[in-house]
Amino acid sequence: MKKETIYEIFSNIPSLRTERLTMRALRELDAEDMFEYAKNPEVTKYLLWREHKSLAFTKEYLAYIESRYALGDFYDWAITLTDSGKMIGTCGFTKIDTVNNQAEIGYVLNPAYHHMGIAVEAAGAVMKFGFDTLALHRIEAKFMEGNDASRAVMERLGMTFEGFERDSVFVKGSYVTVGKCAKLASDR
Repeated sequence: MKKETIYEIFSNIPSLRTERLTMRALRELDAEDMFEYAKNPEVTKYLLWREHKSLAFTKEYLAYIESRYALGDFYDWAITLTDSGKMIGTCGFTKIDTVNNQAEIGYVLNPAYHHMGIAVEAAGAVMKFGFDTLALHRIEAKFMEGNDASRAVMERLGMTFEGFERDSVFVKGSYVTVGKCAKLASDR
């Protein structure tokens, strides 16, 4: 797929719907819901970013994300509960490689909604969009060693564990070992 097509699709990111979720563009109005989980250091323990220190920071971040959508170079959806509209996390592509027709998926979820199958449901919808709409050949996901819950989500999505890259990413002052799982369009 061409970069121009990706920009066109994501400059007006389409909503995705599942049985319990509505996934849509992030917006500044989500600040309180996002700050609820983004301020928690346990949530960010296995992520590349640090916890949010204030609601004002979260609002500024979301305003920045809105500008990135306008450019078509941000590929993340807000995960919201269809019944209440509450935003409980994000899921989307952290990068899209148009040359090799592949993408990397990522997700984060408010801990109050863990162990309910929501991460699998949201990531499954994003993967379906990637394979069906973007016609991707491969979707991969990475997790920091020790984040067994994230690896379990990947495996429930039918992704194959491909191994660890020792001390491959420098995060928050130290090197971490990263595992990778992937699914091919032909695996579906």
